[in-house]
Amino acid sequence: MKTPRAKVEITETGVKIIRKKSRISGWGVYAAEPINKNKRIITYTGEKISSAEADRRETKYRKQGQIWCFTLNRRWFRDGNVGGSTARFINHSCEGSCYSEVIGDVVWIRASKNIPKGAELSYDYNTDGEAGMDCRCRPNCTNKI
Repeated sequence: MKTPRAKVEITETGVKIIRKKSRISGWGVYAAEPINKNKRIITYTGEKISSAEADRRETKYRKQGQIWCFTLNRRWFRDGNVGGSTARFINHSCEGSCYSEVIGDVVWIRASKNIPKGAELSYDYNTDGEAGMDCRCRPNCTNKI
């Protein structure tokens, strides 16, 4: 069986991205065109859930080696695994090419530097090691996410 060919997706801000296998972990998201520093790339969407529900779901997700719940504030989270956009496939990196910006209930993923075409998008999940998972952003990284 053939592996499906990666397709270019145009985000709500008009940025062209591609979801395909990642060198970091599982699936990743790549720039299909150069992206300028500070450009809004894509929103991280998903079901809006309470902190208590996020704790329950994250326990299950961590056992699978995944992180899907994004903190909006102390009370609310977005679960990218339920109704989430392609942004949920952007991997963690301690020195990522992107950063997250939360404005009310909306989570924007923005470019932290000029990103060349073909580069994998990544950002620091800022979990402070709470998930207890080994970081895979580069060989020999000793950080936890």
